[in-house]
Amino acid sequence: METTWSRIQRSRLVALDADGTELSRRFQDRTQRDRAFQDLEGTLARKRREELQEMRRVHRRPGLCRLETTLVETLVGAGFVQVTTPTILARGLLARMGVTDAHDLFKQIFWLDKDRCLRPMLAPHLYYVIKDLLRLWEKPVGIFEIGSCFRRESQGARHSTEFTMLNLCEFGLAEEDRNRRIRELADLVTRAAGIEEYRLEEAESAVYGDTLDVVSIQGLELGSSAVGPHPLDHAWRITDTWVGLGFGLERLLMAVRGGSSIGRLGRSLAYLDGITLNL
Repeated sequence: METTWSRIQRSRLVALDADGTELSRRFQDRTQRDRAFQDLEGTLARKRREELQEMRRVHRRPGLCRLETTLVETLVGAGFVQVTTPTILARGLLARMGVTDAHDLFKQIFWLDKDRCLRPMLAPHLYYVIKDLLRLWEKPVGIFEIGSCFRRESQGARHSTEFTMLNLCEFGLAEEDRNRRIRELADLVTRAAGIEEYRLEEAESAVYGDTLDVVSIQGLELGSSAVGPHPLDHAWRITDTWVGLGFGLERLLMAVRGGSSIGRLGRSLAYLDGITLNL
C-alpha cells in the first residue's frame, strides 16, 4: 500500500523549506519512504547551511530588516515623515478606535494590566500624533510608522502573534483625489518591496468598515487602505480629508519570496532570514 511522509518527517521537511512537489511525494512502502527522507533531508540541510553562509558573507541583515530600511528610505524620499510611538497602548486610546470589550478584536489583545496592552495596531498612536501635527504644520501632512504589533489571533501560516506593520497616512487632500492617492501609495510601497503586480479588492474591516485591500496575484492579502473623513475621526477632533494604508512586512516578504509560512520571516529564535537554525 502506498504511503506518504510521516507527520514528523513532513514537519522537518517544511522547516527545511522543501517545495510542494517534494512534500507531496508518495512511496510504495515505509522502507522506500524512510530512505528517501534521509536523502532529501541531507540535501536540504546542506542547501540551508550554504544559504546561512551566504547571508553571513553578503546580506548580514535579515530580509525583514532590509525591507524596513528600503521602505523608510522610499517614504522619506516621497515626502513622508517617520514617527516612532510606544509599543504599550492605553485602553482609552483603543476605545477611541471602537475597540471595547464587545469588539471581536478585544479578546485578541495582550493586556499588561487593566488599563494597558501591547498594541494590536499602529493607528491609535498615529491618530494621537497627527491631531497635533495638523495644528502645527501646513497641509498636506504625511506620516508613517513601522513597528511590531501583537495579537493572540493568530495561528496558521499567514498569521503570527507578533508581526511588523507599516502604516502611512496623508491628511489634507482634496476629497476627489483620495482614490488616486491610494493607488499611488500602494504602487510606491509594493514596488519598493519588489512586488510588480497586485490588485485592489473591496473588503470589510472590523475597525474601519469598508476598505480596499491590496492583494498579491497569488491571493495573499498584503495590506489594506481606508479613507476619511471617517466616523472614527470624531473621537480625535479631526475633520480633514485623508487616506491611509497599512501593510504587513512579513506578508510583503512572503509575496516576494514565495514562502508558505509567515513565522519564519519575522522575529524568531528558530529561523534567521527564513532559514532554520536546526541544522
